[in-house]
Amino acid sequence: MKGTLYIVATPIGNLEDITLRALRILKEVDLIAAEDTRQTLKLLNHFEISKPLISYHRHNEEVKSEILIQKLENGENIALVSDAGTPGICDPGEDVIKKAIEEGINVVPIPGACAMVNALIASGIDTKEFIFLGFLPLNKKTRIEKLREIKESEKTIIIYEAPHKMKNTLKELSEILQERKIVLARELTKIHEEFIREDINFLMEKIENLKGEMILIIEGKKKENNIENELNNLSLEEHYKYYEEQGFDKKDIIKKIAKDRNVNKNEIYMKFIK
Repeated sequence: MKGTLYIVATPIGNLEDITLRALRILKEVDLIAAEDTRQTLKLLNHFEISKPLISYHRHNEEVKSEILIQKLENGENIALVSDAGTPGICDPGEDVIKKAIEEGINVVPIPGACAMVNALIASGIDTKEFIFLGFLPLNKKTRIEKLREIKESEKTIIIYEAPHKMKNTLKELSEILQERKIVLARELTKIHEEFIREDINFLMEKIENLKGEMILIIEGKKKENNIENELNNLSLEEHYKYYEEQGFDKKDIIKKIAKDRNVNKNEIYMKFIK
């Protein structure tokens, strides 16, 4: 019988954020695959858990995925953890998860901390629709494409950025965001947790003295009022009826239609002479 691959979310700072279920799974599995075994060992020692560890990170992902799949095929249960937060979200894990699914191995998520979600919900920026871009690409061409996506998106944007690259990223964003709100969240759940809800220029000045894990929440582009375009797609009769149903008299309706369509009101008037 094949084993189960558990995707276990761990605290992003405060160790009290680990779930009871995560602790139980870590105690029950045969093996823990960790992004950094030294970091995970600190967590395990804190909760007095003793389990075999195997290193699983970006640089050995392909090789170690095959090893993990073989162990799962042999019936071992494995917990996959990253340094902090949810594996597979800008962290190793996606590769072995895909391979496990391809091999018919049961994959079970163990929910918990996720930095981007916590940054979003406390940002004060719209949470109804959002796009998570992770880290912006280093390649100049693809980076420009992502910045263009941010500029045009009407949905909230979430990005991660390293502290030493943040100033340059903010400079690039300042050229495209105009009046849109931006929130910098850092050191979430830790002692120095902070949400900076300030103008982007203020952020660029302050960033020199800031350290720690950082997340940017960017307000979406304001939706343009497309009512005029919608009205202009109507026939003149439908356009007239739209304003008539709102209680306008014939004279005002003709003025409004002329304004919407950017034509002389006499031209519209001639259409409705009876």
